[in-house]
Amino acid sequence: MSNRSPRPTGGGRHTAIAAIAAVVLAAGCTPGTAERRDGDGSSPLPAGAVPEAAAPGTPRTLVEGLTVPWAIAFLPGGDALVTERDSARLLRVTPSGKLSQVGVIDGVSPSGEGGLLGVAVSPRFAQDHYVFVYFTAATENRIVRYRYDDRLTDPVTILSGIPKGGIHNGGRLAFGPDRYLYATTGETGDRPLAQAAGSLGGKILRMTVDGKAAPGNPFQNVIWSYGHRNVQGIAWDSAGRMYASEFGQNTYDEVNLIKKGRNYGWPEVEGFGGGDTFADPLLTWSTDEASPSGMAYANGSLWVAALRGTRLWQIPLTGDGRTGKPISRYEGEFGRLRAVTTSPDGSTVYVSTSNKDGRGSPKSGDDRILVIPVK
Repeated sequence: MSNRSPRPTGGGRHTAIAAIAAVVLAAGCTPGTAERRDGDGSSPLPAGAVPEAAAPGTPRTLVEGLTVPWAIAFLPGGDALVTERDSARLLRVTPSGKLSQVGVIDGVSPSGEGGLLGVAVSPRFAQDHYVFVYFTAATENRIVRYRYDDRLTDPVTILSGIPKGGIHNGGRLAFGPDRYLYATTGETGDRPLAQAAGSLGGKILRMTVDGKAAPGNPFQNVIWSYGHRNVQGIAWDSAGRMYASEFGQNTYDEVNLIKKGRNYGWPEVEGFGGGDTFADPLLTWSTDEASPSGMAYANGSLWVAALRGTRLWQIPLTGDGRTGKPISRYEGEFGRLRAVTTSPDGSTVYVSTSNKDGRGSPKSGDDRILVIPVK
């Protein structure tokens, strides 16, 4: 296991990144020794530490006939905004399933795993009417802020220079309990970017609504954590702990507990084995069981969409944030699953299929959004 610090490169164009040096990353980002886990995908928890997980209810189709619905975010009134990766459409879906088009996002250049990806709604939407999207443009991935009343107006690129590739573009957006915007990025298949101090690739980012480094960030820029291969799911539990789902290469997909400034190991390590240098995951799956994309928290569990694994994983959490044994739900029933988002009242999760993404087998009605009761 290498003990080296991140390698700075010139990958990112954001002004805050340009100023950082590798020595800054090395200071304060070496995690303590990670606790090893059992080999069955669960934590070594004391007997009775994980409460029995409540099974979800029967899924129902809310809307169908979509094409690669990639992300879902809720407006204050309960309507959902949905992105379509390849069409660049931003859609609005009511709780009764009425579908309308908000607009087509300008500048999206879909190819491979890139296109219109994440969407997030400002926690102060009633005051600022901000909606944020993450998308692949001609030469980069970027985050753009819009005002949304009855239509999208006033586009402002708040963060540019995120590396793009045919694969591993990251793309998830979400506001945390701290009301700052988090974004996940991939290393585009260029592995060293995940450890590179000068690149936004292979990172989790944390920023203000203007794209500036949020107060308290560890490296005086927008980087929150690094050493990631391709994170497409982030969620926070009721205590404010942050989790991320991450695609492995050939062996181990991961769920990680995300902490400020920590190095999650890619490409030096996949799965467990971080030692004193890299943070180990909470749990792993084989890649054929998962290929995890979206993630949400509801009713004491994490809910993780599996693409290759064609199922929804339920992961019970203990009161101190450790993970119980994952439970497979709806295996093979709906095909590839991409987005997972908890409804505003916490009673349901919205899940999108991804059977038209070039790697699935579309059925009649695909792609669709499912509503699943979890309380």
